[in-house]
Amino acid sequence: MRKLKYAFLLMSPLLLLSCHKIVSLPDTPFIRFTSFKVFDTTDILGNDCKGGRLKFYFQDGDGDLGLNAPESGQTDTTNLFLTLYRKNNGVFTQVPDNDLLKPSGYRIPYMERTGQNKILKGTIAVTFFYEFYNTQDSNVFKYRFYIKDRADNYSDTIWTCEIPLSVDSLYTGN
Repeated sequence: MRKLKYAFLLMSPLLLLSCHKIVSLPDTPFIRFTSFKVFDTTDILGNDCKGGRLKFYFQDGDGDLGLNAPESGQTDTTNLFLTLYRKNNGVFTQVPDNDLLKPSGYRIPYMERTGQNKILKGTIAVTFFYEFYNTQDSNVFKYRFYIKDRADNYSDTIWTCEIPLSVDSLYTGN
């Protein structure tokens, strides 16, 4: 009986330490712009081009962010939506559909957590290649973007800061 009492006394703190309160976040995804890095690079054919890397922080309370690889006939394959705005005469305007720098839709890969706490948090990085960028251009642009989870919950739409494509640098949010 005495051994049982000591075993219980030794195990009690371990049991108390192993109990964590489950954190709760909204099911709607949350995003925050972190940074955009402009850099010189080469494409897969060895051509010089500009690159850009968008980074943003995300949280999803029900942990249903990301999509599986598309199957034939599947139409919903995008869950990161980007719109490019270019600065002309001091005013940002959305680029037309035929603009060579216009981004297409992107897909965040399937993510899932196991256990009771389904919250997903992290940083997502998306790399762009500006193949047809002329180094003589003085393009300044910014992106507006949002994400969608598998339950069709949309995050807020947020903006990057102003990004001069001709200057290799790291641009951060406010």
